[in-house]
Amino acid sequence: MGQMLVRQVAKTAGAELAGGTEATGHPALGADIAAIAGLEAAGLEITDNAAALIAASDVVIEFSLPAATGEHVDLASLTGVPLVIGTTGHDADQMSQIEAAAAGTAIVKAMNFSAGVNVLFALTERLAATLDEDFDIEIVEMHHKHKVDAPSGTAIGLGEAAAKGRGIELDAKAVRGRDGISKERRPGDIGFASMRGGDVVGEHSVIFAGAGERIELHHKAASREIFAAGAVRAAQWTKGRAAGLYSMKSVLGFDGEGCAFVNFCSRACSAAHYSGRTYGRQKPRQRSGLCATP
Repeated sequence: MGQMLVRQVAKTAGAELAGGTEATGHPALGADIAAIAGLEAAGLEITDNAAALIAASDVVIEFSLPAATGEHVDLASLTGVPLVIGTTGHDADQMSQIEAAAAGTAIVKAMNFSAGVNVLFALTERLAATLDEDFDIEIVEMHHKHKVDAPSGTAIGLGEAAAKGRGIELDAKAVRGRDGISKERRPGDIGFASMRGGDVVGEHSVIFAGAGERIELHHKAASREIFAAGAVRAAQWTKGRAAGLYSMKSVLGFDGEGCAFVNFCSRACSAAHYSGRTYGRQKPRQRSGLCATP
């Protein structure tokens, strides 16, 4: 994901790569961040100094491990640098740390940065609010054979959207996998099914099954580049935002927080930390008018 983010920043109008960080002792330390992503060398070495990177940046994109996010959010809050978090799997204490850090800067946290998936979140919540428990909700997801967690973070997010639409807590109604002889489906349950195989980037379906009719919502990702594009879009959106914890719904304008046009200038930085890596990138020095419509 880190290299995709580097390439996405490089081709985004008004965006400039700032630098990147890596875990202490990693063999990529000292390498040129652009060259390692297959681009022309930019003269920016990968370091293990997150504090220096964040201090020199206008915004940070962080795709890392849950344990690493805490340091990044504290540094961002201390300096007032906006942060875009793509890392998932945070526990309750880590989420509390992120929420506390949002008092000092704008933070966008999302389970999925695809514009299409976030439309799916919104549609799922709206349909769940419109249809009663006579319509059973099932969420089906498929990913590549190397993915180890199930259901996917996006599937859980869809379940949370459905639960929110119905005004219930997901944990009270979630059914994650069925095998053998099971009890009859309870009214209001939200079911999950996970499939793994091949090189599938990500497919998610939300099924509302009623008596005599069925509504199905589907999203299929053909490339992980859509996630990088969404993360950079979120980074640009943070320019001038008040401190607080935002989601992609805000960026896309689904909750009243998003705006149709954003004048974005200056530099933006992102830090992408994956498989132990953190990459940083910077945004534009020249002014750029950006359309952030849903």
